[in-house]
Amino acid sequence: MSLSWTEMAFIFFVALLVFGPKKLPEIGRTLGKGLREFKKATDDLKSNWEEHLRDAENPINELKHTIHEVRADVEASVMQTEEQRREDTPAPPPASEETKPDVHPN
Repeated sequence: MSLSWTEMAFIFFVALLVFGPKKLPEIGRTLGKGLREFKKATDDLKSNWEEHLRDAENPINELKHTIHEVRADVEASVMQTEEQRREDTPAPPPASEETKPDVHPN
């Protein structure tokens, strides 16, 4: 939300009337100091929040990495077992005409 020049001039004029010309610079300094402290507190809160998020993400990323490693190990084990099973199983002999069963349609 931004203020137009006329709105800012009106606010300044009202403040000048309410507080007087001697008190206005002091109020401006105090207001500026308060805004700086508020911005600093907001930035500290934001950086603290981001740090906590990073701290929470690290175990999650480690867990994801572990799950991917376990998955790769399981897939490799399954492939190795499948290859070993193929090597251990003898190939069936080719079927000849004499050993084929006669199938007669009814």
